[in-house]
Amino acid sequence: MTRTVQRRGAKRPPARKAVKVAAPQPRLVTLPIAPRRLYTRVASALVVLLVIAGGVTATLLGYPQRWWQNTAIATADAGFEVRHVEIEGIRHMPRLPVYTAALAGGTNAMLLVDLPAVRDRLKALPWVADASVARRLPDTLVVEVVERRPVALWQYRQRLVAIDASGKVLDNQRLERFGALPLVVGRGANLQAHGLVRHLSDQPALARRMTAALLVGGRRWDIRFDTGETLALPEGDRATQLALTQFATLDRASGLLAKGFTRFDMRAGGKMTVRGPGVREALANSPKMAEAIKI
Repeated sequence: MTRTVQRRGAKRPPARKAVKVAAPQPRLVTLPIAPRRLYTRVASALVVLLVIAGGVTATLLGYPQRWWQNTAIATADAGFEVRHVEIEGIRHMPRLPVYTAALAGGTNAMLLVDLPAVRDRLKALPWVADASVARRLPDTLVVEVVERRPVALWQYRQRLVAIDASGKVLDNQRLERFGALPLVVGRGANLQAHGLVRHLSDQPALARRMTAALLVGGRRWDIRFDTGETLALPEGDRATQLALTQFATLDRASGLLAKGFTRFDMRAGGKMTVRGPGVREALANSPKMAEAIKI
């Protein structure tokens, strides 16, 4: 039988100290969204849910229209009303007509704003080619406008206005903004300006020298240059394009402008007739020019 004998005077090993384990401290988690914005989103979501639930109930009970009006007014009192209008896409047109069109519905209750009606009012504005309208809860309408592009200034009966490619009148205010645009003059010139402007864009040197284009008889153009000459173009879009190309080519080669001519007549295809006190001298100095010109 085995027995353990403890010797007298022997020291016992020191008792181990208990290790204290710190209790885990709770971490503060920061939300990735501002509290105010979070509140707005939660409130918006709750309103949407309540509206859906209430709408279903009202439909089942048979009075959805009255319920919808009351709900919209109640949500407006809770902050869901139009207080801001954000406008995007505007470059030339004034903002006030856009605000007026957006807020002309007779109510500021966000849920009662008729978005298609707002869009229709916006599209009726002269500058607006297209528009979209959206709600951003709780209090903002977002309006995006596609502006018409001005292509020319149109003068008729002492009235000067900016027009787009279709000839639609855009504006008659602060026209100095559009000083670089070509000027077209005459009855119906607005409706035919687009083709001429397109052809002139292919001849930028001529376009820079042009001071006005006069529509003659509703069929063809007379171009006036800053050096005083007039270029009579033929009828028809294709013939106009060809005449401008020929004139620009000859001007680059021989310099037609500021040479004593007063009028270049290109109405007869393939030939150009000129007038002016310096015609004979200019033609004598340029045989190449003389080949293309009749006096």
